[in-house]
Amino acid sequence: MCGIFAYLNFCVPKKRKEILDKLIKGLQRLEYRGYDSAGIGVDGGNDIEKSEQSTILIKKRGKVINLQEEIQGREDLNFDLEFETHLGIAHTRWATHGVPNNVNSHPQRSDSANEFIVVHNGIITNYKDIKKFLVGKGFEFESDTDTEVIAKLLKYMYDTRENDGISFRELVEGTVQQLEGAFAVVFKSTKFPGQAVASRRGSPLLIGIASKSKLSTDHIPILYSKESNKKVLGANKEKANTLGNNKDALNSANSTSSFQPANGDGQVEYFFASDASAIIEHTNRVIFMEDDDVAAVTDGCLSLHRIRRSVDESSTRQVQTLQMEIQQIMRGNYSTFMQKEIFEQPESVVNTMRGRINFEADTVHLGGLKQHINELKRCRRLIFIACGTSYHSAMATRQLLEELTELPVMVELASDFLDRKTPIFRDDVCFFISQSGETADTLMALRYCKGRGALTVGITNVVGSSISRETDCGVHINAGPEIGVASTKAYTSQFIALVMFGLMMCEDRISMQQRRKDIIQGLKELPDKIKEVLKLDEEVHSLAQELYQQKSVLIMGRGYNFATCLEGALKVKELTYMHSEGILAGELKHGPLALVDKAMPIIMIIMKDGTYTKCQNALQQVVARMGRPILLCEKGDTMSQKDAHRVMELPGIVDCLSGILTVIPLQLLSFHIAVLKGCDVDCPRNLAKSVTVE
Repeated sequence: MCGIFAYLNFCVPKKRKEILDKLIKGLQRLEYRGYDSAGIGVDGGNDIEKSEQSTILIKKRGKVINLQEEIQGREDLNFDLEFETHLGIAHTRWATHGVPNNVNSHPQRSDSANEFIVVHNGIITNYKDIKKFLVGKGFEFESDTDTEVIAKLLKYMYDTRENDGISFRELVEGTVQQLEGAFAVVFKSTKFPGQAVASRRGSPLLIGIASKSKLSTDHIPILYSKESNKKVLGANKEKANTLGNNKDALNSANSTSSFQPANGDGQVEYFFASDASAIIEHTNRVIFMEDDDVAAVTDGCLSLHRIRRSVDESSTRQVQTLQMEIQQIMRGNYSTFMQKEIFEQPESVVNTMRGRINFEADTVHLGGLKQHINELKRCRRLIFIACGTSYHSAMATRQLLEELTELPVMVELASDFLDRKTPIFRDDVCFFISQSGETADTLMALRYCKGRGALTVGITNVVGSSISRETDCGVHINAGPEIGVASTKAYTSQFIALVMFGLMMCEDRISMQQRRKDIIQGLKELPDKIKEVLKLDEEVHSLAQELYQQKSVLIMGRGYNFATCLEGALKVKELTYMHSEGILAGELKHGPLALVDKAMPIIMIIMKDGTYTKCQNALQQVVARMGRPILLCEKGDTMSQKDAHRVMELPGIVDCLSGILTVIPLQLLSFHIAVLKGCDVDCPRNLAKSVTVE
């Protein structure tokens, strides 16, 4: 939920203003992850030779721009002060514990001297137990956050250390072993100037490396510390083994066990971030940290550590090259990222299909599933597990997948799936759909299914994400970075990825060949049809002017377009804070009809598919109750249009793909209503892009 960014320059002279600008820009790139408060921690002086350095904390409630203005107004900061080596850490918050204010903002500190500070993304579930223990040891707490216990526990570890030779990394290892829950953390300390230590469990964190010289290695080996008995807080052994005297401790000059520039001049910059979008303008060389990794930068050398070795885990971390361009995370000529992403959909759907569909031969090839195709075809059922918009993409394609695979298809909300402890069998195939690949509930469901022997398949938009790494196989949707909190292009790309899966599953069935050809032809025409729908933008804006002062809106449809109703209603809720409800038209007489009158805005989706006649019946029921339906229908559908209050005509397409065309006007409508109401389109209140906590 929160955004972490840290920047360490080693032997690369930077003025304080340059450092602060990098930290602020990094937070701005991550602001979609949380935006109720923000803060930074930087060095007070530039004498790295001192055994201790002072640390300055600057924190501010509200968006990153508020923090930026606070920094610019500080007269006690010498912006021209130059640092040859410096670590700055920064954080943008989405509140879970404690209201948004300056005190609850991160970085959180160990004491008034800021000896240890930390930025944290996630939730510590046992923080109350740790806090009780630390209060008993004389620690005083100033915030309501769960994060503050981390900084104070680290100080306790330091104060009760067995020897003065213990390293910063060893202290952090001892600390994170006590934590339960999900976290990504980056630490800074006045006791260890110029050093950074980071760790993660359940929340994303990656490391960017920028150096003018060639990297000394593309694979950094994992160093394993001695197994230690986990220190139990409050037990009789006040000074249990804290991983001291570790024989695996690094010699910083040993380039086979750590990263350093190959030419020996030592100049290197490291970036720690929750998402690649904050790093790409500085470097495209990154390492994706795994759960329970501890990364340490000492004297400019990066090393990776783990407490214990697990079965079948990789003994190295690869330095990967990001396939992302800085232009992809810029707004360009659009007013918001969401508007840009809506209008990118003709290109994003092509990118999802590129190299995967041969339109001449009518074949579909999903390389990520190739090795498991036999298991997929032999399975007993398909289970799709997701949250929010990703859940709707599975709902939108369920009917088609049942038709093409002739298998039972279950679509589950990840949180409910876990609550029910749903039975899973070895011959099930479980799909996990998530734009970010880090959605906490979906990730927990993945581990639940994996533990029961099911084949797991990931559908994600982020390379290197937790879901893409932990699933057995998967499909990357290639929609490009999505910055707006309300998902748009990721939804349509997930939709297409699932359609391609269905086409691949039935490629050898003679009875399905004509249906396959019709769908593939529809996919070929889809980008042009989306462009045609986007030309309705002015018409949608006019409709938004009619609706934006309303308190509620109902969106009705059935068949392939029921999921469109759910997704459209979600977009209206997310962006406009207006009540909206997606209603299955077949359920109209079972309650929702009571809401219909001439004052209630009703949007109805009627496309020429198998449910056309039934949707006509629903339309007549609405009109008979003095309803004034706003109709989304195919061009030339005069039968439906004669009873409509307003009509928006859409191009025709094969029935199973109509949900892609019908959702776009609803995306545009929610955008325009939000703008007219003065809402923040890219950063809706109380929401964040990547939900990394349960």
